[in-house]
Amino acid sequence: MTDVSALLGLLVAALGGAGIGVERQWSGHATGKYARFAGIRTFTLLGCIAGVAGLLALAGYTALSAILLTGPIALTVVAYTLATRHDADATTEVAAFVAIAAGLLSGLGYTAVASGIIAITVLLLVEKSELHALVARLGDEELRAVARFAVMAVVVLPLLPRGPYGPLGGVRPQELWLLVLFFTGLSFIGYIARRVVGPAHGYPLTGALAGIVSSTNATFTFARLSRMRQHPSATLATGAVAACTVLFPRVLIATSVLDARVAQALVPYLAAPFIIGLAVVALWLGTADDGGPDDAQAANPLQIWPALQMAATFQVVLFAVALVRGWFGDGGLLATGAVLGLTDVDALTISMARSAATGITPQTAARAIAVGIVANSVMKTTIAVVLGTRAFAARTGGVLAVMAMVLVVSLVLLR
Repeated sequence: MTDVSALLGLLVAALGGAGIGVERQWSGHATGKYARFAGIRTFTLLGCIAGVAGLLALAGYTALSAILLTGPIALTVVAYTLATRHDADATTEVAAFVAIAAGLLSGLGYTAVASGIIAITVLLLVEKSELHALVARLGDEELRAVARFAVMAVVVLPLLPRGPYGPLGGVRPQELWLLVLFFTGLSFIGYIARRVVGPAHGYPLTGALAGIVSSTNATFTFARLSRMRQHPSATLATGAVAACTVLFPRVLIATSVLDARVAQALVPYLAAPFIIGLAVVALWLGTADDGGPDDAQAANPLQIWPALQMAATFQVVLFAVALVRGWFGDGGLLATGAVLGLTDVDALTISMARSAATGITPQTAARAIAVGIVANSVMKTTIAVVLGTRAFAARTGGVLAVMAMVLVVSLVLLR
């Protein structure tokens, strides 16, 4: 390591400790009758010591490095032991361990990692009240859902065999369950965000968060609510369009994870309708009221039985796509995409991304997904027109129809 690199490591270690120390000092934990053991000066020195220990370890003096680290670690342990006589809070002491660990990493040359750790730690400390308020808004159902997801991810996933088993690409249990975890986890993020935000922030935000879970369900719910006089159609239309606009980045995120080549080929198709939806929502925001649909809460997506149903649906769709491709070639995938778009956009995204990994071009997979989204937009337009009021149908149905037409034009022009 050069002198410049060593100096940078020590500087990041010291600044990291200082960053945590500033927050502890500012929050009042370093002063008063029951002050914790460290403020800005102590945390800065802890970072420096850890940074020096990292440099020593890098130079081969591992024993000396370990001895040097013993001091701040022992100091932190003793400080916590004394502090527990009047207060069981250990945040400052744990923050000290983080500062020491980050300082050590910085001294070893991992300055970017150390900086990231410090940034996250300071954010957690500063946002204490917001985090506590967030947890307070969660109920038993959400906590049980998180526990279920942990079991599904940590216990069930490793136990499943890899496969494949059978014809038509076979059944790959572990890969299939991983896909289920990804999509249910993505929907759960939207579900939790809706519960945390609540209905008081208006229909546009509520609709956008609902779109992470299901834009079709959001359109259906908002159309139904528009028939009730206490829910103005204009603001409901804003929420519905926001939900449908979120579908585009959601699909892009999913395809990026599954096959980046398909996502790259998909961008030219989805960019224009996404911009249209975004512009319309921004234009209509002034007409939205401050209320949200209290009775439009979606069901918790993290349930065992729905997850098993999703896995079965994904596998059936994968078999169907393999059969269609075998019978009709790549051209048959476009018709398949239209059918899947009417039923399950997630299954459409998975099947086409998997097909791109097994032979078809990313461009063909992207076109099939775009065709499916056209079909999905047409279905949501029909829902808005049939179930909503005239005002809701004119606004929501009109925007969705324009999105679908722009997608069709993109499919024609980008052959």
